[in-house]
Order: sequence, then structure tokens, then C-alpha cells
Amino acid sequence: MGVPISQMFTVATYVLKQKLSGRKRYPLVLMLEPLFRCNLACAGCGKIQYPAHILKAQLTPEQCFKAVDECGTPMVSIPGGEPLLHPDMPEIVAGLVARKKYVYMCTNALLLKEKLHLFKPSKYLSFSVHVDGQKEHHDLSVCREGGHAIAMEGVRAAVAAGFRVTTNTTLFDGADPNSVRAHFDELTEAGVEGIMVSPGYTYDKAPDQQHFLGRAKSRKLFRTILSNRKKEWKFNASPIFMEFLMGKKDLTCTPWGMPTYSIFGWQKPCYLLQDGYADTFQELMEAVEWAKYGTESGNPRCANCMVHSGYEASGVNYTFDSLKGLMQTAKAIFSSKYEDQGAMKLLNEWKPEGRGPLVQIGEKPTPVVVTTSVNETVSNAAATSVAGD
Repeated sequence: MGVPISQMFTVATYVLKQKLSGRKRYPLVLMLEPLFRCNLACAGCGKIQYPAHILKAQLTPEQCFKAVDECGTPMVSIPGGEPLLHPDMPEIVAGLVARKKYVYMCTNALLLKEKLHLFKPSKYLSFSVHVDGQKEHHDLSVCREGGHAIAMEGVRAAVAAGFRVTTNTTLFDGADPNSVRAHFDELTEAGVEGIMVSPGYTYDKAPDQQHFLGRAKSRKLFRTILSNRKKEWKFNASPIFMEFLMGKKDLTCTPWGMPTYSIFGWQKPCYLLQDGYADTFQELMEAVEWAKYGTESGNPRCANCMVHSGYEASGVNYTFDSLKGLMQTAKAIFSSKYEDQGAMKLLNEWKPEGRGPLVQIGEKPTPVVVTTSVNETVSNAAATSVAGD
């Protein structure tokens, strides 16, 4: 696995303490969203479709620290929007590192090279760079020509500067498993610590609604990609979650496993759905009717969800729920290549569907911008984001 031993030990100790205390619902990772604005306008994103005054708002460092202390998780993910647009991001990260939280600062890396000097390498800090595949696929996904080259330059620069670097790849319908596997080779060669991969979630506000994966397609795609894997590939995810994606494990969603705090407060019920907000973390845990969420609940918004934020915590819980779970996880970490001749046959026979761009670039009212200027992208994304929740 692409996770340091010290982090694995910290997380394992935390989970075992929760279980020994009899706590049935506990968070694993805090999703801390200090802002929604971004310097990209990706077709599959549902986070930048707010009016301009919301995109200008941001959390203060003190608000961030209060949320982290209140939640108590050992890990904090900082998504967005683009966190590097926040003027106080170095202060926020430094404060979390001082609290010995393992921080994954998500970024599209457009600003990473020029901002690296504002951060210090630490075992507690990892830049999680969003790279959605090889050049053509990534550039289509982020609706920006040249985006892949900039992202990979950022990855290499951060690795060379001594930072922990992981990547996040979101896959949509039409993804070519051969290209994805080649993408893993490129990331490994660039020196990333670990790769996270997940199917995209169908955000209601996302401009493109045609290319989100259903469960059956997701399992087929991930079985083809993740079977017969190379030993060089290191993944930043629990082995049980990976098996879930491949259709080898049945997991139920853990919607409280990765709670979200943003400018609106604590988001109900999870990072992907917006059913109101709570003022405190305790209120979030007590007020949400959790049985109404997850695939098994019958909620249509959860029907096809298999994403990391809903099921990574489920995989971790499976590991520590029994001796069987521990043994299966250990086997997956140290010995399993998931040899599968059927998956190899699918891989060799896979024919690209030849789909076009995720959206028609320039077609209104879709807020998609292709530009070489980061500042121009920010302005255009804000100006065209008019559909608020």
C-alpha cells in the first residue's frame, strides 16, 4: 500500500479505540472544504455551480481548526474547489500538521509549482493531485487543453522537493482500461506514493450527466483495470475498498465515515449529498436519519454510488471488524495480484467507445472554460456559475 507505516498505525489505533469504546458511528476522515471556487470548471464537478458571492466565500484558519478539533479524526482531506486559491492555506496546513493530523491537500496542480515554497515537507502532509488519466482523457475531463502536462509537472516538482505526493483519478463511462493501466505506469514512474481511483458520483448540478458509471459497469471496468496488477503500483486506499470496486466484496455505505465541513457548516448527510447543514458535529451525528442513505436504503440518489468517500470507511471497518477481515486485508496487502484470466481477456478485447468530449466545450450554459490563463479561468468560472443549490 502507498501509505507510511506511521500513518497506518495511527489509523489502526484510532479505529480500535472506537470499537473498544462501543462507538458504532465514528468518522474516519474529515473532508474540510475551506472554499468552493476553482481555477477549472470540470464537466463532472458539482462543487462550482454556486453563484459568485458563494464562490468568493471561504473559511478562516480558526474555523478550520475548530472543525478539526471538534471532529477528532486522525486524517483530514482538504478538497474544494481549489485549496491553493485560499490565501491562508499555508497557515491552515501548518496548523493541522502541528496537531499531528495526516493531511491530504487536494489540488489540480495548476498552482502547485509556484506555491510549493509556502509549505514544508512533513510526514503529515501529502499533496493529493487530481489526474484523471492520460493526456487526452484528463484534458477532456477538466475541460482544459494542456491540463495534464501542468498536473504532471506539479507532481514531479513536489516529489523532487521532498513532499509526499498521491494522486486521485476519477473514472467515468467510456474510460479505456488499457489507458488507465498505462496511466498508473506514468504515475508510478513520476514517483507518487500512492494512487487513489474511484468512479465518479452523479452530482445533480454537474453539467455533464451522461457519462457517470452505474454499478454493473463500474465493477466490470475496475475488475479489468485492477486484476493482474503490477507489483510496482501502490494504491492509496484500503484493499477491501479496491475489492469492492472489482465486485469481489459486498460493502454497505458508511455515510458518516467522511463528514464534510464547509462555509455552510456540517453537511448532511455526506460529502456527496446536500440535505441541509448542522451547526456542530454532534448535531450532525445525532440529527441525520442515517438509515435513509446508502444503496441498501433504496434512496435513488445512492443507487449507483461506489465512491471512495462513501465506501473507504466501510472497507476499513470490514478490516477491523473481525479476525477474518484482518487476515483478508493482510493477504491483499502483501500477496494478492488478483490474477484473473477472464479480466485479462476483457482487457485484450476492450474496444474504446470513441466518445467525444464530456461536454461540448463552449456550449452555453455549461460553465466550461478552456484557457491558458489561470486568472481568466477563475473569473469565467465564477461568472458562469449561476445555478445555486
